[in-house]
Amino acid sequence: MKHRIGSITVLVLMAAGCAQAPVSGQVGPYDSGGPLMPEQASYDVTYYALDLNVSPADSSIEGRSTIHARVGSPLEWFVVDLVPDLTVRWVAKAGAAPDQMLRHERRGGKVWIELPHTHQPGDVVAVTVAYGGRPRIARRPPWDGGFTWARTPSGEPWIATSCQGEGADIWWPVKDHVSDEPDSMSIRVTVPDHLVVATNGRLREISQRREGEATYDWFVSTPINTYTVALNIGPYRVIEDEFEGAGGAFPVKFYVLPEDYDKGLEFMDEITSHLRFYEKYLGPYPFRADKYGVVQTPHLGMEHQSIIAYGANFSNEAMTPRGDFGFDKLHHHELAHEWWGNLVTNTDWKDLWIHEGFGTYMQVLYAEELRGDNGALQYLSAVRPMIRNRAAVAPRESMAVDAMGDRDVYFKGGWILHTLRYLIGDEAFFESLRRMAYPTVELESVTDGSQCRFASTEDFRRIVEQRSGRDLAWFFDVYVRQPELPELAVTRDGPRLRLQWITPDGLPFPMPVEVSFSGETRTVDMSTGSAEIELPDTVHAGVDPRMRILKK
Repeated sequence: MKHRIGSITVLVLMAAGCAQAPVSGQVGPYDSGGPLMPEQASYDVTYYALDLNVSPADSSIEGRSTIHARVGSPLEWFVVDLVPDLTVRWVAKAGAAPDQMLRHERRGGKVWIELPHTHQPGDVVAVTVAYGGRPRIARRPPWDGGFTWARTPSGEPWIATSCQGEGADIWWPVKDHVSDEPDSMSIRVTVPDHLVVATNGRLREISQRREGEATYDWFVSTPINTYTVALNIGPYRVIEDEFEGAGGAFPVKFYVLPEDYDKGLEFMDEITSHLRFYEKYLGPYPFRADKYGVVQTPHLGMEHQSIIAYGANFSNEAMTPRGDFGFDKLHHHELAHEWWGNLVTNTDWKDLWIHEGFGTYMQVLYAEELRGDNGALQYLSAVRPMIRNRAAVAPRESMAVDAMGDRDVYFKGGWILHTLRYLIGDEAFFESLRRMAYPTVELESVTDGSQCRFASTEDFRRIVEQRSGRDLAWFFDVYVRQPELPELAVTRDGPRLRLQWITPDGLPFPMPVEVSFSGETRTVDMSTGSAEIELPDTVHAGVDPRMRILKK
């Protein structure tokens, strides 16, 4: 887990797991998240060591995952996740002799490992799981994930993993829950020596174990979401630069296919422009102790920490919403996740809008930066028809990531932030964004991993209330805790213009409304949920003329 989650939180999660899902925890072997089962809530992963051989010839993998964990409550069985597609070869205490195997059982998508004795709170456990087989092939990456075994234009193997919805256990033994991140991780991958491995963290060494093979030894020095651990394998060329950022210089690396090397050189300018934008609004790039990496992939893209998957083919129109808004939306959105998702991680997938809605609004802000208010409104108008209002953006119940099943965490989430900005004003809004990313100014200078944290919708509400000096429970109750949008009823009776908010179940909604007439714009107080103003009969009035409020 990240540094600020200790044994107390583990015990709380265990209690939640007992109350909601005492036996199975997750929904199924190909779902990630949901209530934690007691055996998994009882320990906190501190370090993973993944050592893997990847064989493009037969689309197979063989490897070992060593899991180091700190026990939070008495632990008899050590339970990890691994999909049934892959075979467990053996299990042992880390460093044990081959004849000191641990007994284990496969129960669906979980591996139950019997420990030699009951471990007590504070104990450290280290278990190695050797495994292999042919991993699940991604059907529609990155949305329906797994391994992608593709070919480059020149016919070379081009391999990538993607597993946000399914979880990391789709290709390595792991505790598959978003609430538990290791403090650090090593990733050693062996491939045919004409290929390059680009993954998370920083490259420590390239070595040769056997003739015709190369082993890439990477190390992630900070906490990492396990679903963002990713393999990218191909005949890459590396474009390297150094970015002088707000928190100091750090390396920027772009792994491109040889066919696209010249396009990659040109694209580096856009990469650095996007980095500058994010540091301006949110603070320093969080993982500068390792690198900022981008890698071409045979799928569209994903926010893999310090190695963003990029498959937009250098097109500004590759990602929804369609259309060219003057920048590469795919790269810009995935880079947003280095702050919203990788630096700040939802404690449970029910708060996924902290990743996706916040990330979406960063594109609105960048469109505004490039083209002013009209650019922002064009972007917001493009995504508005995609809002479905079928489920709460941030429900209160724990869930697996695939249970979200809706784009509202993206587009409605972005619109909610747009409306919040109107309500509290730019100063409080942008201060809230920055303090959501980095709670204190001091944390902006930290690179040892303690800058990473978990957060929930309620954490964001508290930050916004502190910065704005307002009680905003009503705002979050209407917009994120239930699906239906508020409706503004507007009637005109001669000189009287009547405004009234209609909300589901009569929820309070004192949202002020702008009204324009005779060349001026007035903000109408709606603290009681309704208001009436008088205008000359001949004057036309525009209600919410600048599209500030998300409503029916």
